[in-house]
Amino acid sequence: MLNFGPFKSLSTKEFLQKKEEGFAIIDIRRADEWEYYGIIEGSHTITFFDEFGQYDLDSFMDAFTKVVTNKEQPFILVCAHANRTKTLGEVMGLQLGYKNVYELDGGINWGWIDQGLKTVQ
Repeated sequence: MLNFGPFKSLSTKEFLQKKEEGFAIIDIRRADEWEYYGIIEGSHTITFFDEFGQYDLDSFMDAFTKVVTNKEQPFILVCAHANRTKTLGEVMGLQLGYKNVYELDGGINWGWIDQGLKTVQ
């Protein structure tokens, strides 16, 4: 597990273990990406960045806080290649005070699909 300060990056194996433990999985990709690549079973799909790199933190947090109900609850952010999750992970940990922020190293493309694991539609 790599520690990037306000969040930790999980290997595929570590991710699977945390998923088994019941950690909330938040897929922050866009709807077109979910459709094309599928999602990790059990993920909550809450888009953060749009196709222009813009975001609406209030609208994201509205949906997010229905899943992650307190700042101690652990959750794992997933995007395509773990670039967007690094940006959001910092915001969640440093600015918003969440204590147990994780991401899937390599995102769904390199940390999941390329590891031979399946997605669902």
